[in-house]
Amino acid sequence: MIITTQTNTAFKEPKITLVGAGPGDAELITIKGMKALQTADVVLYDALVNEDLLSFAPAHAHKVYVGKRSGEHSYSQEAVNKLMIDYAINYGHVVRLKGGDPFVFGRGYEELDFAASYSIPAQVIPGISSSIGVPGLQQIPVTHRGLSESFWVVTGTTADGNISRDLHQAAKTKATVVVLMGLHKLAEIAAVFKAEGKHRLPVALIQSGTTANEKVVIGIVDTIVELAEENKIQAPAMMVFGDVVSLHPKFQPIREFYDILAQE
Repeated sequence: MIITTQTNTAFKEPKITLVGAGPGDAELITIKGMKALQTADVVLYDALVNEDLLSFAPAHAHKVYVGKRSGEHSYSQEAVNKLMIDYAINYGHVVRLKGGDPFVFGRGYEELDFAASYSIPAQVIPGISSSIGVPGLQQIPVTHRGLSESFWVVTGTTADGNISRDLHQAAKTKATVVVLMGLHKLAEIAAVFKAEGKHRLPVALIQSGTTANEKVVIGIVDTIVELAEENKIQAPAMMVFGDVVSLHPKFQPIREFYDILAQE
């Protein structure tokens, strides 16, 4: 049940804008997303949102953290949905600021649908998805002529804690496979590719892409778990499996090493 307590002398029509904040660097938000923030009465923002973006919101706007991180208090999706509606009814324009793009593992449609159930106008402003933007900034294209004709974006862990069945299917293809939110399952995910005989498939691990804490590790399926441990890679981190990773400058020494082994 939503309880309204609006006491503003000037009533503001409730509305909601889902804004994609991009992969981390504050400058990667779209101009349209920035303009939405400038008209916000309330900003509900997630854990992966760069807090520098909050400076675009008016001084009077309420900034409310509703993030979800492992090991700390987090809001359920149901609680976020209710907060979003309550703030819209009581204050006016709610900007729901979400990392990456709202519709790429962002549960954006659930929030859009919930707003519609209360007949509150809502719109979506897309953001740069980390699944494409982060590898791209590392000179890793998700598609490239002769190497990859398509790409998969897969969650590392499903709601029941298991590896997605889609990952098993993706590993059978020649497509680039981008895995989000699965660092703690890295060994199991690597084993999926090994089962398909892809022991030397190039892999990139990118921690906190586009931010000051960014860290990049390049290897192959056989070595990526050990490299992750050696380099102390931490969440949030994404994985990129595919021949396109061989285009990264750090992969050249790996290629040369295996070329030498092949000649012996």
